[in-house]
Amino acid sequence: MSQQPQRGGFFSNLLFNIIIPVVILSKFSGPDRLGPAWSIVIALAFPIGYGLWEMRRTGKVNAMSVIGVISVFLTGGISLLQLDPKYIAIKEAAIPGLLGLAVLISQKTRWPLVRTLIFNAQLIAIDRVNQALDQRGTHRQLEQSLSLVSYIIAASFFLSSVLNFVLARVIMVSPAGTTAFNEELAKMTALSYPVIALPSTIVLMGAIFFLLHRLKKLTGLELESLLVEQNAAKDSSKEAADTK
Repeated sequence: MSQQPQRGGFFSNLLFNIIIPVVILSKFSGPDRLGPAWSIVIALAFPIGYGLWEMRRTGKVNAMSVIGVISVFLTGGISLLQLDPKYIAIKEAAIPGLLGLAVLISQKTRWPLVRTLIFNAQLIAIDRVNQALDQRGTHRQLEQSLSLVSYIIAASFFLSSVLNFVLARVIMVSPAGTTAFNEELAKMTALSYPVIALPSTIVLMGAIFFLLHRLKKLTGLELESLLVEQNAAKDSSKEAADTK
């Protein structure tokens, strides 16, 4: 049985997307070192390179990775073109804000994004869940729950949008293309995890736990029967026992 390529771990993402760019922007952007322009080019090369490497490694185009690469390119463009720092705040707010709108709009289409983000075959044992829903006649209740989860996910993106804008406006005050601008960008990047990612992640995790709770109630299945990894582990254990 062939294994799917694994995505990069949490610490790899943290290293290439946060730690290395922050160190370069804060310590090497002075005129006696890399300078403002080269430091931002080199710093942004790490998250771009890591995102492209991960997409090639997994063999799939991940929408979030693509958005991340676009975001980094925009940040670099604003700095190198020496645009007003307010455009950083606008960019930081626009991306999660557009994602939130996309989640809401997709609810009116045949392909709601909540199924891509949470209710998908990588996380949920879809076939087993659908079989249980058919037996209980609870498909309609699941659709109502997925609709509510979509609003929760959209709220997490809108929360991220507001926090991104406020953080960028408070920190990014120096002209683009200067050492001070790069240092402020490093500070904003370092603070983005505890100030923005943590609250948004808590809301998103709340949506996942709510959906799992509803799935347990609507299907009558236990948690280990709902999740793909748990089912794979059980099947592997069963196969190992059968071969003995």
